[in-house]
Amino acid sequence: MSEDVERMAGEIEAEGALIQRVVAAMETVIVGQRELVERILVALLTNGHLLIEGVPGLAKTKVVKTLSQLIDARFQRIQFTPDLLPADLVGTLIYDPREGAFTTRKGPIFANIVLADEINRAPAKVHSALLEAMEERQVTIGETTYALDEPFLVLATQNPIEQEGTYPLPEAQMDRFMLKVAITYPAREEEREIMRRAGRIARDEALGPLIHPDDILRMRALVDAVYLDEKIEKYILDLVFATREPARHGFEDLARFITYGASPRASINLVIAARAMAFLRGRGYVVPQDVKDVAPDVLRHRVIPSYEADAEGMTVDAIIARLLAETEVP
Repeated sequence: MSEDVERMAGEIEAEGALIQRVVAAMETVIVGQRELVERILVALLTNGHLLIEGVPGLAKTKVVKTLSQLIDARFQRIQFTPDLLPADLVGTLIYDPREGAFTTRKGPIFANIVLADEINRAPAKVHSALLEAMEERQVTIGETTYALDEPFLVLATQNPIEQEGTYPLPEAQMDRFMLKVAITYPAREEEREIMRRAGRIARDEALGPLIHPDDILRMRALVDAVYLDEKIEKYILDLVFATREPARHGFEDLARFITYGASPRASINLVIAARAMAFLRGRGYVVPQDVKDVAPDVLRHRVIPSYEADAEGMTVDAIIARLLAETEVP
């Protein structure tokens, strides 16, 4: 095992230098939001999808657009609205009277990076069409199914404070997102720098591509090979099962605050995301801190709090923080 880890370390060091160039380039445009940038890269390196929740004006869209400039890949932004139709997302059949036949017009979902802006403003039929693309990596137009190109990444945003005219995502669809990142206001010094940059620059920075989709696919193979010890596997299972059976895992007082615990997708995604975090940090093996860092984003949308939790102000993040603080670390 040690020889494999040493061999991996050399490969990861070479590839890690490339991915760190992407991070550095993003930081020339984006102030703060390092955690969001890391989580997007985790999703990109693990073939997952990401849901970003935050109030307006926190540069959610700008982060995604900046990343798309740094990758030699196709980018599409879709503004979700209540009148959006599935055909507006995936495409439709157009009748050509001169030819007397239907031709396929593909929609904006046929891209490598898709920004689903304000995803909770679209109705259920649109969510269903997006769900097929996210889960199956394919879409159906008429009677024909089309495979989507790799890499394919959906980055969805939603506003947590304005709920009028929105369609809350069902738990089944939320579970399809690998990560849910909750972003907050910048720190005072970060906001000062944002003000200064906005005062100097009246246009977006032009960034050229640094990596190709083939680079991403190659990095994914390295992420899959990152070593995960059995003790880390047990730690992940302890965390996930504590959300389902808190009383049996020493959290009797949390049992009344949890209606449903995390699904098996949580265990799978914790393993995958922890490997990606190790890769981003230049290691060929996972340590407990990798799991701790991604656990809130993996579990946040999979643990369903009870009405009692809402009444007493016990948030999902507070529940997860308690589990992380008190679950035995290997």
